[in-house]
Amino acid sequence: MSLPGALLLAAAPDTGALANIENAIDSVFAPVTKAISSVIFYTVTIGGATFPLIVGWLVLAGIIFTIYFKGIQVRGFKHGVDLARGRFSEADAPGEVTHFQALTSAVSGTVGLGNIAGVAVAVTLGGPGATFWMIVAGLLGMCTKFVECTLGVKYREVHEDGTVTGGPFRYLPVAFKKFGPPAVGKVLTGIFAIGLFFFGVAGGNMFQANQTYAQMRNVTGGEDGPLGSDVAALIFGIVLALLVGAVIIGGIKSIGRVTARLVPAMAILYLLGCLVVILVNITQVPAAIAAIFAGAFSPEGVTGGVVGALIIGFQRAAFSNEAGVGSAPIAHAAVKTRHPVSEGFVALLEPFIDTVVICTMTALTIIIASPTRWVDARAEVAATGSMSEDGVVLTSDAFAEVISWFPVLLAIAVALFAFSTLITWSYYTQKAWTNLFGRTKTSELIFKVVYLLFTIVGTVLTFSEVLNLADAMLFVCALVNIAGLYLLMPVVKRELRDYMEHRRKGHITKEDTAPLT
Repeated sequence: MSLPGALLLAAAPDTGALANIENAIDSVFAPVTKAISSVIFYTVTIGGATFPLIVGWLVLAGIIFTIYFKGIQVRGFKHGVDLARGRFSEADAPGEVTHFQALTSAVSGTVGLGNIAGVAVAVTLGGPGATFWMIVAGLLGMCTKFVECTLGVKYREVHEDGTVTGGPFRYLPVAFKKFGPPAVGKVLTGIFAIGLFFFGVAGGNMFQANQTYAQMRNVTGGEDGPLGSDVAALIFGIVLALLVGAVIIGGIKSIGRVTARLVPAMAILYLLGCLVVILVNITQVPAAIAAIFAGAFSPEGVTGGVVGALIIGFQRAAFSNEAGVGSAPIAHAAVKTRHPVSEGFVALLEPFIDTVVICTMTALTIIIASPTRWVDARAEVAATGSMSEDGVVLTSDAFAEVISWFPVLLAIAVALFAFSTLITWSYYTQKAWTNLFGRTKTSELIFKVVYLLFTIVGTVLTFSEVLNLADAMLFVCALVNIAGLYLLMPVVKRELRDYMEHRRKGHITKEDTAPLT
């Protein structure tokens, strides 16, 4: 879901006092953003292409976990689907939501602009071959999600009122005990909480609110339409905040119920649009698939040939599915289960849905329907070193090649993606808040008011430096989280062994009549 500030779409009107406010706040954050981003996104040059080391950190984790757990994402895929369908449900188990609701809540936090604009950028910079490496990274990320979400449930805390707190806030202190005194774990967990909170408020909230408004404004006539004024942006923000508030006031149970319906609906809507584009151009599918495989190993490309395609593909997958970042285990920790590994199996489906399915469909749509557009865009990058258009424009043009009003469908999909991200990240951010300021009703109420105020602000203002810093802070979380995952790998292996032993003995049986949601 995460997307750098450089990929922002059309923002709210940038005039007068609002522009001055944006510039003033950006000027304050600029040096902080530059300092942290230079460390987190430090790059090395490989084969003529720049490679952010944080992406290597994420992909390496996926490789190590895949080897250590012997490809559990392949061996356990069918079981994960069965669990998500409710085939092993435990109605009286501790927790707040079903396996399916936990999955859709987490997916709603990752499926977003990274799957639309980000993929278009990947195809432009890395060529069709970037799609192949994006899929590879997604497959590796499945195992990372398995590990972190198993731990998220293993060390969760079920409170007296039945609510749950889990994820990195509970397993990181356990992991870092190996480093010495408890203070080390508290400090590193605090750094994780600060990073997650900052990204949640800016990238998971303001950015999503801004893009929801921007898309609706664009399809209603732009600046000359009914949503073209600053007052309209403010009203839109208030309405959006009220809608988000109506969902998040009920906590993860309410979020789970909404996402259980919203995520399948928005995914089907978007994928149907892609399928229509692909089917209309069905004769070009074999050539497109061939281009993806050939481009993955071809020396051609504007970003360093094979290495460039690999790096771009890995980078887009890492930004899209957030495997290893530590956000998803917070939602998965609320699941109703007595077996932590069961949720690990469900969680490994996330990168498959997000990256292998949705990102691949987007890439095929762009490659097939708009070959001239992305080829021209690549030529522009080769000549100037940058793209003049946002990635979402390329995707929108691909839709428009088939049916003129299809960009409206894309705008609706973007709005749904953004709304689902808003409500899920409210839960993640609230857990970071309570980790920092305590878990009381007053504290949680203050957080929800603050979060919704930022939703309103996001529709009116766009702080580019704040959003860039938010992206950097999200990957600060990845540094801390993956270090903790390495330390607790043996715990996950024991949990997996015990779970499989229970299955062999018949202690875990299918409930064929269990509901899907």
